[in-house]
Amino acid sequence: MGGMAFPGWYQVKLFVEHAMGISMDALHVLIAAKLMRRSAASLGPWLATLILELGNEAYDLGVERWPDPGSQLGEGFKDILLTMALPTLLLLVARSRPSLLVATPPGKD
Repeated sequence: MGGMAFPGWYQVKLFVEHAMGISMDALHVLIAAKLMRRSAASLGPWLATLILELGNEAYDLGVERWPDPGSQLGEGFKDILLTMALPTLLLLVARSRPSLLVATPPGKD
């Protein structure tokens, strides 16, 4: 019974994702970068996203009880990996090929 302590949290996340047209995984790191006033190439927003995701999974473990703890832990670990995949890719691209993330001004092709 995930989210029983705050049943609206998941709905808020879904609303933001659909309203902005950005995947939730990318949205996490972009919001962290904006709030921290840092570039997506900075390690800070990635670390903030990881910390928040770990907290989210800890919360899920606290409110959900699966019959098989091994399956629950495995799903939680998979959630962490999947959630961090896009922010990790964004961090690597921003560090190695920042020109791919910056719009080219008109007439500068």
